[in-house]
Amino acid sequence: MLPKRLIAALLGLWIATGSTAVAQSSFNPAIMVNEDAITFYEIDQRIRLLELFNTPGDLPSLAREQLIDDRLRSQELRRARLSLSEEALARELEAFAGRADLPYDQFLGVLAQNGIAEETLRDFVEIGVSWRDFVRSRYTSRSAVNERDIDLEIANLGGGGSRIEVLLNEIIIAAPPPRAAQAAAAAERISRLTTIGAFQAAAREVSALPSRERGGALDWAPIDNYPPQIGTLLLALSPGEVTQPLPIPNGIALFQLRAVREVAVPRAAPALIDYAVLTVAGGPAEAQAVAARADTCDDLYGIVPPASVARAETAPGQIPGDIALRLAPLDPGEIAFDTAPGGTRLVMLCSRTPEVEGGIDREAIESRLRSQRLSGFSDQLLARLQAQATIRRFE
Repeated sequence: MLPKRLIAALLGLWIATGSTAVAQSSFNPAIMVNEDAITFYEIDQRIRLLELFNTPGDLPSLAREQLIDDRLRSQELRRARLSLSEEALARELEAFAGRADLPYDQFLGVLAQNGIAEETLRDFVEIGVSWRDFVRSRYTSRSAVNERDIDLEIANLGGGGSRIEVLLNEIIIAAPPPRAAQAAAAAERISRLTTIGAFQAAAREVSALPSRERGGALDWAPIDNYPPQIGTLLLALSPGEVTQPLPIPNGIALFQLRAVREVAVPRAAPALIDYAVLTVAGGPAEAQAVAARADTCDDLYGIVPPASVARAETAPGQIPGDIALRLAPLDPGEIAFDTAPGGTRLVMLCSRTPEVEGGIDREAIESRLRSQRLSGFSDQLLARLQAQATIRRFE
């Protein structure tokens, strides 16, 4: 974020001169949010950051709206006299880089290659973390979840006598940083396809998954197997339509809806999913050799060094999005493959525990309900700040 004195000086110069050249200066205000400026430089930096994250949509508009919201959050944090210490910010930056499987110094190198300043990332992370902590502290008591809340949620999740299943085609395009722009362009082109044949041809050409041999075709799978946000996108499609590009670590996912059906078979959404992940050095042949010897997740420990198997049993909402997508169409004992740094990643479904009495993770439900409530309070507060704000655009 630019120093206030510099922003004030630049704004004064812009108003005083009215010069077109000055108005287009990178460090001139493009938007004023109450008394805080957003410069053309900051907008350009946020667009570059969103591009690096493979964010879909109208990035110039999204960058502006995000920065306006960030200014409103920052102003509210100043009123509350809250800030993040340098030590806490350093930890959060390391954790942020770790989600891309990179040390912070290497992550900064990736930013630099894409024309992104370190300060841009610091501002992005600092405001996000500070706002999260502020909302938690302000609404802790109002977001509390009691046993009755959990019981009601379980009753609502029990479901009726049918389930929705989807028949999809899939494509995942490998998008390491050096190829991110090329992958994003290919994904955008594929997202506009409208026929099954065209999508399947694209899958055979660019998909990094073994399903490319089938044109990306998947078997019928319950919609509840997919992360909630993905399920919502899928159900909004008509047959033949394709999702917008969905960013995942080191890749971009696209799904095409082939058909939807309602099956009259009672099925509760899974409360817990047990799965295993490991990376095999080499390509698909080496990965298939491991998969051929494993009928269950326990078998993996006798095939590869046990320490190389990452196994977890957790609520669906706690599973990383890219892994959740691989697990969604699998039955217990089945394995999905995709590319990973240094080899091929295997994702194996061990089991799904349905939401039935005795098999319910009440702590996971409590955590999800609390997160939903905090998110709602955050949205309400931001909406109030937006309604009260004076926003001027100079573009």
